[in-house]
Amino acid sequence: MPAQKNIVILISGRGSNMEALLRANLPCRIAAVISNKADAQGLETARAHGIDTAVVSHRDYADREAFDAALAQEIDRYQPDFIILAGFMRILTDGFVHRYTGRMINIHPSLLPAYTGVDTHARALQDGVKIHGCSVHFVTPALDGGPIIIQAAVPVLHDDTPQTLSARVLHEEHRIFPQAVRWLCRDQARLDSDGRVSVDRMEQLGSTLISPGLD
Repeated sequence: MPAQKNIVILISGRGSNMEALLRANLPCRIAAVISNKADAQGLETARAHGIDTAVVSHRDYADREAFDAALAQEIDRYQPDFIILAGFMRILTDGFVHRYTGRMINIHPSLLPAYTGVDTHARALQDGVKIHGCSVHFVTPALDGGPIIIQAAVPVLHDDTPQTLSARVLHEEHRIFPQAVRWLCRDQARLDSDGRVSVDRMEQLGSTLISPGLD
């Protein structure tokens, strides 16, 4: 078995995906939870689990570069193997991303590469897509454009609203995010030198999702 990994989780809000990681009994040590907002609800959750917390407020810095430098300094105090973005709502500079190449992952509420950025559920409904979902990917300088580790798809129902679709997708986020982190911590997933993701597991066959269903 590989040596136990250290991870640092970055959040900006309630931290529901962070909570999913805490519940998952992952084979790693969660060294710290860091937020750019002092009132992020997830910080209280982390403290209740005995996890170190820190706040690096983006409002305290003149530009993104200065904020990212301070954030990197705080992260590096914990010497993490991986940095996990769990609802961290800041666009990171290229320099920050390159500092952690192959070590930083993010969860995004769409089937990438479709619907990068925000308001993914409303945009999917506007376009009339029939299958939507979520993705866990390595972070690269391209916004939500990094190599994908795992995805989950859900059907879009005829009476969906952005809220109902979001709830269905979030349920899957809470399933696939811990799986991706588990693979990383077991050295079963990695970013290859050619920029592609390698995962040491069997492919699943016969699990097609068709929506609406066939007659």
